[in-house]
Parts: sequence; C-alpha cells; structure tokens
Amino acid sequence: MRPTRPGVLVGLIVVVALITWVLVRQFYADLPLVPWTAIPTVLLLGIGEAYTAWMTRARIARKPGTKPAEPLAVARLAALGKASAYGGAVFAGVFAGFALHTVQLFTRETPRSEFFVSLGSFLSCVALIVAALFLEHACRIPKDPEDQRPA
Repeated sequence: MRPTRPGVLVGLIVVVALITWVLVRQFYADLPLVPWTAIPTVLLLGIGEAYTAWMTRARIARKPGTKPAEPLAVARLAALGKASAYGGAVFAGVFAGFALHTVQLFTRETPRSEFFVSLGSFLSCVALIVAALFLEHACRIPKDPEDQRPA
C-alpha cells in the first residue's frame, strides 16, 4: 500500500466542491438545511484517529510502558487512515461547495447560517484528513538502525 499523497486529496476536494457548487446552485431551494451535527461528529473522529496514531507510533517504537503492536492491527489502522483521508476529502468538498454557494447569499439569514455550518464542517473535515494522514504515517515500519549507518 502506498502512502496517500496530499495533492490527490486537495484535487479531490476541489473537484467535489465544484460539482457540489453546480448542483447546489440549481437545487438549493429544494435541499434541507445543512446539519450542524457534522461538526462535532467529524471532530470526534479526528481526535480519535489522532490519539490512535499517537499510541500506535509509541507502540511501534516500543516505548516503555506500551505493548508491542500486532502487524495485522497496524495494517488495519493504516487502511483506516487511508479510507478516512479520502472520505474526509470527499465530504470536505461537499461542504466547501455548499459554502461557496451560500457565501453569495450572505445577506439573507438562512444562507448565512448555512455558510457558517458548512465552513465549520469543512474545517472539521480538514482536521479529520490531517489526523488520518498522521495515523497513516504512524503505521509506517521504522527504518532499521543498521540501514542508516553511513557506508
């Protein structure tokens, strides 16, 4: 499995945001309000993944007071990090598309509140992406000290 490249995630966010912006522009009146509950939910997921990454990195480095990490569990965590990064990028794009449309209607009360909810949701998705990339990085196999000696 190759590490996730942040450039791919940024491209995914931009493409999904543009698609969402076009769709929201045409169907905005028919859509329900953007739920504010996405903000704490995604933030809690990001905090959980960041803590898991921190603990996994300590276990892989065999720091005192930690149990050794099982290779299969670490592989599963790496897959979780990769999936969370891509899922967070897609949802960040959706919320960015909503924010792009509602910022144009900022003088009205409902679109203004939807802008702030969309912006907060976008930022929480970015926090999830950062935590997922940290989890993926923490699951890497450390280099052997013998391989790092100068030749």
